[in-house]
This record gives sequence, C-alpha cells and structure tokens, in this order.
Amino acid sequence: MAGNPLISTIQYVAGTRSSFLLSEIIRYLDAPMTVDEIYRAIAPELPRLGLAATRRGGDVEINRLLPGDGGRGRTSTFLEKRELPPVLATAIEEYITKKVGKPWDDPVTAERLRKAITAQKDDYWKPLHKRSLRYTKGYSVLGYLAYHFPVYFMQTEHLLLRLFEEGFLKKSMTILDAGTGPGVVPLAIADFFSRLDGVKASVYAIEQSEEHIEAFLSLRDAFVPRGGPVSVKPPKQADIRDPLPAGLPERFDLIVFSNVLGELADRSGDPRAGIVGRFAERLSPDGAILIIEPADEINSTRMRTLAAGLEPAGLVVHSPCPLFRGTACKAPRCWSFATAPAIRPTRLMETLARCDEPYRYINTDIKYSYAVLRRAAIPRDGLRLSSAAKFLQLSKLHLHVGKRVNTMVAKMSGELGDAKTRLFKVCDGTAKAPVYAVLPAFHKTAENEALLSAGYGTVLELRGVLVRYNRAHDAWNLLVNRNTEVREPDRHGE
Repeated sequence: MAGNPLISTIQYVAGTRSSFLLSEIIRYLDAPMTVDEIYRAIAPELPRLGLAATRRGGDVEINRLLPGDGGRGRTSTFLEKRELPPVLATAIEEYITKKVGKPWDDPVTAERLRKAITAQKDDYWKPLHKRSLRYTKGYSVLGYLAYHFPVYFMQTEHLLLRLFEEGFLKKSMTILDAGTGPGVVPLAIADFFSRLDGVKASVYAIEQSEEHIEAFLSLRDAFVPRGGPVSVKPPKQADIRDPLPAGLPERFDLIVFSNVLGELADRSGDPRAGIVGRFAERLSPDGAILIIEPADEINSTRMRTLAAGLEPAGLVVHSPCPLFRGTACKAPRCWSFATAPAIRPTRLMETLARCDEPYRYINTDIKYSYAVLRRAAIPRDGLRLSSAAKFLQLSKLHLHVGKRVNTMVAKMSGELGDAKTRLFKVCDGTAKAPVYAVLPAFHKTAENEALLSAGYGTVLELRGVLVRYNRAHDAWNLLVNRNTEVREPDRHGE
C-alpha cells in the first residue's frame, strides 16, 4: 500500500492539517471516487498512518493522532514565564567556567565576553561578503552562548508550537538540525517534546566546529535526561555545503536550518538553494523543512526570495505565506517577520550589563523570519477560494486606485507603524509589489479591530478598504477606516 496514490494523497493532506473531511480530497484524485469508496480503501491503513476516522453525516472526518493537547497548555505556561530553563542557564554558566578556568562572573571573564559580543555584533552589520561571522572558537563561542543562545532557544520553542498547531509534529519523529552550532535547536526540541504526551524523537545534527560540538555535548549532557522521549545524537562534524555525512538516517520528518543559511557568503554565487535542495532529497514524503533567519530587512528578504525560488527542488512554501489563491508567490521585496514577547534576561546577561553601556549585552527581543516548506502544495485550514470568489486579488490593485474594494489577505508582520497610524504588511500570494494595511488610530472600531489582534499569518477579510498607491516606495496601501469590516473568513466555504 506504500505506493498507493490514494494513500499518498491522504498522507499529504494529513501532513498539512490535523483534521479534514474525505469529501475535501476528491478534487486531488485522478479517478473519481465517492466518500464511501475512499473510506473502504483507506480504513485498513489508518492506524499505520496515525489517523482516526469519525462518521459525520454522509461524510467521514479524518483526524491526525497528534501528541496530546495537554502539551499545548503546558507549553503556553512555559512560554508565559519568558525565561530560559534554569537548568540550561546554569549549564551555560558552568561550561564557561570550565572553559576559561575562572568563574563565569569573574571580572576578567566578563570583560572578555563583552569584547567577543561587541565584535560579533559589529561584524554582523558589515556587507555580506565582508563578514567573518563564524562563532567557531574561543570566546566567540562563549559570547554566542551568553548573548544569542537564550533568545534563539526561546524563539525555537515558539516555532515548535507553530509546527505543533499546524499538525507537523507526529508521535514519532526523526529530525535533523543542519548547522546546529552549540545545539540550540536540538535542546529546544528536547525541552518542547518533554511537555507533550506519548511522543518520541531522534534528533540528529551537523556542525563543522569542534568548539561548538564540545559545547553542544556539554549542554546536552546537563540538560537532556538520559532515556527520555527525545534522543539527541552527537553531531556529525561536517560543513553543510558538502555532501551529507555518513551515518545519518535515510529520511527525516523535519529538517531545520536555523540562522545558518544567511551566513553563507560566497563571492562565486549563492549556494543556499543548492544546499537546501540537497538536504530535501532526504525529506520524508509528508515531512517539512524549517528555515529561520533574523528579522532584519536584508536577511529576511533574502530568505523569502530563497524560499520562493525552491520550486525546482520540489519544495513549496507552506507557511506563513498564504496559499488560498493557489499561486506561487515570487516574494517581491518581501520583508516579513514574526514577533513574540521579549524574554527575561539571564543572570549572565545581567552580569555583563554591569558596565558603562549595559544595553549592548542584553538580548531579549524575539523577532524572526521563517518559512516552512514541504512537497505538497495543499491549502491549509480548509480555506479555499474559487475563481469566482468576490475578493479582489492584490495583483489587480492598480485597476482600482481610489476605490473601495473587498479583498482577502494574510497578515504578514507585526506592528510597523506607531500609535497614531497602525501599519501591517499583508499578502495574498499574487502581489507584484509590497502591500500594507493602514489603520489610523481614530478610525479604530470593534468592526476593524481584528486587524490589530490577529496573529502573524492569520487570513483576514478586508471589506471596504480604500486602495492607494505609494509612489515614493512603490507600494500599495489599503486604508482601513471606521466603515471597514475586518474579520477572519469562514473555514469551509467560498
């Protein structure tokens, strides 16, 4: 049955959504079948696929057997604390002490960490081809642990929750972190999965730096329980630009590139698409690739262009980009990023901040750009639009300048404006130039407040927005006023 096209279709749909009706997949089949015929054909395979079926009138609802929902509540409680797990914070302090031979809070140690952090930050803002960012030896690794590690760890926890809610996390997973550094992603996975019910995972990693691997193993041994549900394997020492090293599984359910692709400066060309494409050859049929980059404009826009251009490698963007138009977005000048509540500074950060310029050594803001890619371009959440849907495509805005229109978009940024004028990037996958929803504060009403409260990636109907063109920035503005209605669409309608 593994090669059965019907089973493959069911797997793909189940990989994108945790619940769906069998009637919804008929359109994906080469040969017409009724709901009952589909059900009889797939029923014996449902347990193996981790799926369950429930009769709903004349239809059948298929539900993915996700890790228990209790894990969502426990994760929410953890994220509300906004702090690095104390055991891990202590492990970082102890590792620094071990490496330098002096207490982590010794004045000499603290000053050397400050210099390493300052050098890394200064280097980051150089032009890409002039950077020497490597974080691979000595105090550069320790500075990374002190300044970058806590916020990246918590950022990964937020992203794992997004993957959980989108149905990507299964009860048994094989995961690969490419360019793992000191193990931010594997350690966050181990922590996140520890709050889920009845799950297990094997996490593999690739890293070229011996210093990072040493830190990885030290933190892993202090933080990840032996014999627990997550097995974090020692990293394979290799450069992600080279062929995958021996000894890795043939298939992965999740492959992660976290803050690594953007650091690959190459005067002879851009190697990133080739790297992702090569790793994608090891992706399971219903697996996903997660790419994460910083939220600054250069890295964010480069990542969007990369993700949109991976179609030749057989990959499509699943989220956060909108799919309801069924088009392949080309990411025109797309600067889009998510945010989360700032974390609390660690004791190590607070120690380093006891100086003349304390702000230089406190890193607590969570802002990131990400893309989830997979092999199947199947709409999320049951939301589909027919060609006759009465919502204007953003690619047609130039025909309606100065007019009020109805359109459907995904909210693709946090707040970009100020208290007087609220501003958010929006997209439907068809725009040829950036589009922004603009809400003057004095026009805020209960009917349009959803523009402010909706989360990143949420699909919204904008009814009665005024189309304006911003010539100075070659961008489009959708003006929301007190007569505009903003709401989430029905999930199973046109």
